[in-house]
Amino acid sequence: MRQELLSLPKTLADDVARNLVMVARLIDEDPEEAYAYSRIALRLASRVAAVREAAGFAAYANQKYSEALAEFRAARRMTGSADLWPVMADCERGMGRPERALAMAGEPEVRRLDKAGQVEMRLVAAGARRDMDQLDAAIVTLQSPELASNSVQPWTARLRYAYADALLAAGREDEAREWFAKAAESDKDGATDASDRLAELDGVEFVDALDDSEEIETGATADAGAGTAASGTDSDQASEAEAKSADVETGESSSPAEAGEPRENGSDQG
Repeated sequence: MRQELLSLPKTLADDVARNLVMVARLIDEDPEEAYAYSRIALRLASRVAAVREAAGFAAYANQKYSEALAEFRAARRMTGSADLWPVMADCERGMGRPERALAMAGEPEVRRLDKAGQVEMRLVAAGARRDMDQLDAAIVTLQSPELASNSVQPWTARLRYAYADALLAAGREDEAREWFAKAAESDKDGATDASDRLAELDGVEFVDALDDSEEIETGATADAGAGTAASGTDSDQASEAEAKSADVETGESSSPAEAGEPRENGSDQG
């Protein structure tokens, strides 16, 4: 990317680079903000392939699949590389065209991909099969030497997870549990929620102990407050009873209504 930016004037290259850095920093945590930075970089340097690629990924992260596909195509035309082929196929899926994604999986560009790219293409093709309600075909698509291998690669956890999820969707729960366990074992970076899915299959329910303790404390405080209120009410009732007793003895009333109105007999006895 730095090499590509050398084609720009120094100041402009620095401005574009700063925006691309922000795209990379924010794309997972705040995709919308990352997209905004990508649009600035695109406005400044639309003829740089790396900028078009970054803009494509930012649009993809915001589910703007048509826009993402256009940017990926532009980047591919500029570089001639096939690296973006799987994500381009996934954009077709996002646009509701799984049959096009499947067609792309059979194109010669796939053979030009490295191992990681080929695994990614397999994942996209399996997803397209599922989009078309072809669960058995999706399972077969994922069955590969990479899935059977015991070595852990960057794509291993996601491949195993996709296979487990497809098995579960097909009603093969026991096999799905086995593969969710394998996915969780290989997922050191937390790229999937395989552990949660495995726990769900095992009937394990996680409870937030902190929330429970807060509820207990809140309940105790409410009870204590209710007790105080009750005590206050009892005290008020006792005082009122004493006042009424005094009224009986003196013949006077402390009732606001009675004190502010003339007596019925018009006299001032008391």
